[in-house]
Amino acid sequence: MISDTTPRNTTRDRFRLGMFITILGLVIFLLGAKPGWFGQDRSPVIGFVQTTVFLVGLGIICLGGYIGLAALWGAHEKSIAADIGLRLIGTGYVISVFSGMADIFGMTMQKNPKVPFFGPWQAAGVELGMTIIAIGVLMIIPYHQLRNKK
Repeated sequence: MISDTTPRNTTRDRFRLGMFITILGLVIFLLGAKPGWFGQDRSPVIGFVQTTVFLVGLGIICLGGYIGLAALWGAHEKSIAADIGLRLIGTGYVISVFSGMADIFGMTMQKNPKVPFFGPWQAAGVELGMTIIAIGVLMIIPYHQLRNKK
């Protein structure tokens, strides 16, 4: 039996894992946001299941993005900005979930017992949450390594 004596590059492996999880999350997100692209569109409105699927996909994207970007830090200690970025990702995701599920949680302007509905206010809240997530992701990028490579 031949043994491999070269050490595995765990940073590269963790980065690849993070990117794989992110792409998986993107596919799940798109399945919820645009089910017609996969031949699954059964309703003209965005309902509970569709909203849940794209929010789960968004959560998986956030997790994979964090794993991948955290791997880029390697042995270096993360900066305060990177720690704040992680918290912004979590905050943005919570904003997206509560905005997307506002009708299900009972925080709605329509009279009950109407069918849960993903409307323009929910969409604006999810977009705000996604913007906060994007700012958090930008804060996690290890810019010090980019400066050292020049």
